[in-house]
Amino acid sequence: MIWLTKKLEFPDIHKADESGLLAIGGDLSPERLLLAYKSGIFPWYNPNEIIQWWSPNPRFVLYPNKLKISKSTQKILNQEYFHFTENQCFSEVISQCASIKRPGQRGTWITDEMFNAYCTLHELGLAKSVEVWKNNDLVGGFYGIDLHIVFCGESMFSKVSNSSKCGFTYFVQKHSHQYKLIDCQIHSSYLEQLGAEEISREKFKTFLECREIKNLHFNL
Repeated sequence: MIWLTKKLEFPDIHKADESGLLAIGGDLSPERLLLAYKSGIFPWYNPNEIIQWWSPNPRFVLYPNKLKISKSTQKILNQEYFHFTENQCFSEVISQCASIKRPGQRGTWITDEMFNAYCTLHELGLAKSVEVWKNNDLVGGFYGIDLHIVFCGESMFSKVSNSSKCGFTYFVQKHSHQYKLIDCQIHSSYLEQLGAEEISREKFKTFLECREIKNLHFNL
């Protein structure tokens, strides 16, 4: 197991174990988080645990042109049952993602430390949210990291049936010419129904080696 120090670096992603765990320790500073996502790494750990950094193989992703839209979802979109915004209430979206009850989970991995870290990334223009509204009520949404040509989804929530699915569909369709890939990290049957698939870690890495991502930075 590789322990991170205060030095701003990560080991080669191919050193991750079979589960995808690459390293532990370090911090959630904006600089480290940006380096992590640019390297194909993300933090994921439970409350009261040391920070864990992951780079799974295979990687679960969605190619925007392979998005699957069911007839029922298209009908809801055509009826404009929901309306959508972006970056209107990031902190509320991540709070809802943290508090929503999920089958088989006793709690959330979005700790106060994670909440504050991603809110800081949002303020720096690196993290973005998508909000789904029914009338004036926030009923669904998700957030993630915007690497300009790759969007790294982190978590989503839904208070009304089909809200997050419609929000995700709206987002992928709207930005299909911008993003070459939507990173979903690890397999879920829910996203598989929407067209997500597994690719090798090596293939995923090639999407991160372009100039747009390598030169991505922010001013603190």
